[in-house]
Amino acid sequence: MFDSLTDKLQGVFARLRGRGRLTEKDIDEALREVRLALLEADVHYRVVKEFLQRVRERAIGTEVFESLSGAQTVVRIVHSELTALLGGSDARVQFAPKGQTVLMLCGLQGSGKTTTCGKLAGWMRRHGRHALLVACDIYRPAARRQLEVLGEQIKAPVYGGSQGQSPVQIARDALRHAAVNGNDVVIVDTAGRLHIDEAMMEELAQIREAIQPHETLLVVDAMTGQDAVNFATDFHTRLSVSGFVLTKLDGDARGGAALSIRHVTGVPVKFVGMGEKLDNLDAFHPDRMASRILGMGDVLTLIERAEETVDQRKAQEMEQRLREDRFDLNDFLEQMQQVRKMGPLEQVLGMIPGMGSLKGVQIDEKAVARQEAIVKSMTPEERSDPSIIGGGRKRRIAAGCGMTVQEINQFLRQFEGMRQMVRSMVGRRSKPRGRRGFRLPI
Repeated sequence: MFDSLTDKLQGVFARLRGRGRLTEKDIDEALREVRLALLEADVHYRVVKEFLQRVRERAIGTEVFESLSGAQTVVRIVHSELTALLGGSDARVQFAPKGQTVLMLCGLQGSGKTTTCGKLAGWMRRHGRHALLVACDIYRPAARRQLEVLGEQIKAPVYGGSQGQSPVQIARDALRHAAVNGNDVVIVDTAGRLHIDEAMMEELAQIREAIQPHETLLVVDAMTGQDAVNFATDFHTRLSVSGFVLTKLDGDARGGAALSIRHVTGVPVKFVGMGEKLDNLDAFHPDRMASRILGMGDVLTLIERAEETVDQRKAQEMEQRLREDRFDLNDFLEQMQQVRKMGPLEQVLGMIPGMGSLKGVQIDEKAVARQEAIVKSMTPEERSDPSIIGGGRKRRIAAGCGMTVQEINQFLRQFEGMRQMVRSMVGRRSKPRGRRGFRLPI
């Protein structure tokens, strides 16, 4: 995400840091490079012009803090202005004070609208709400079935109405169905379109009038750049959308749509899709996104994902096992699975400050899957005590996971090295310091 833009901005700031005390000429040169980087990232030219004007006014007129270098001050200003460009403060879903909250999703075909409906229902479930998915796309073959499959995966009910009903009738009946069945959130999936089609836009307006949604969310493919901004403007003019959901942001190396859409339309981004899995939907935080664009990481989102995916009871049990030096391959397998639930490893690494900028570091997801296959090919006894794994057992494990004995040997050596490192770390942290019996917390 934003790889190209992040690389260019970090290069600009690195050159600034090498100059010590900055002059107005240094700042102007740097801003010219930033301008090129933003335009290459497909950011709207008007957005670029206004953004750089604000940064220059602050950079030229600011006093450098005693504790910061001139380059650090420029970075702080750019971060602040990027946050403002992305919306400033967080924009949250407007839930109804009582009764049902109705969300209507619209967008172009191929933007990931139906999948986003499923992701949004899953997000609601993780936040203690019970969503009803409503299939109002009666035109695309298997659109209703796709929504039903998504509903089964996230355990959310789907309402599709009766044969021959219009989308407006389905949406209206769905509200009554939700009230009877105790669904406090209704998510309406509407028909997509290849372009701004007058007849279908009129249908959206009729659905909106019939159900009076609390939120009208436009699903936007972040990889379409300026085209996304243009059609978003048209949708907003006709439907008064209340927020955007940016999909495929994990595959957008440029970032033009994310940086332009809020400024051009005045409508906030509320969610971002960060992967294909149904739990890869995050609330949008302008300050965190600005930090990630500048290569500063995103620790808060990393913590939130960990809290959502890590079982606290199991984490406490793992801590106890580490203290008692009982870490085995069962624990190793469980830890791998917990980390993978947080998302692609490269994405998780990018949230750690300083790690996202490392070049030449390749995260091989397949290697992790191979290690998992090796452990799953072992018996419970072998996982608990790897020391019993001799030649015959290694050949059986290798056959079970489709690898060679040499690869099994390499994995076991790596695991033993990791266990020795963990044992050393726990030992150092557990040494008494000061009074007898006092131990440092792990």
